[in-house]
Amino acid sequence: MPEKIEENTEEKQEEKTKKPKKKSQEEFEKRVIELAEKGLTGEKIGEALKKEGIHSKEYKKKISEILGGRYVSPDMKNIQEKLEKLEKHSAKNKGDKRAMRDKERVSAKLRRLNKYLNK
Repeated sequence: MPEKIEENTEEKQEEKTKKPKKKSQEEFEKRVIELAEKGLTGEKIGEALKKEGIHSKEYKKKISEILGGRYVSPDMKNIQEKLEKLEKHSAKNKGDKRAMRDKERVSAKLRRLNKYLNK
């Protein structure tokens, strides 16, 4: 019986030490673009690649550089979605003063963030 336990532990150690082959820069960029087309943000793309055993630090370009104009900051995306919800709500509820105030506040926040990101 002790022999079986030793064999199992050796197999587990071999599995842990096996690393996937490093992809070329072109293959890495193609994979990033594929994930972006599925609708993932830059952060989610990084997480998906890490699960596959690919670390973006090993490559020359950052994920945001590879995506170029397609990259949208997650902060920007969240603020835009919030503004859309507030505009939709304000259209239905014209007397909601608080929603109007929030809409102005969120649009100012979006403007500031846009100014900051587009220096």
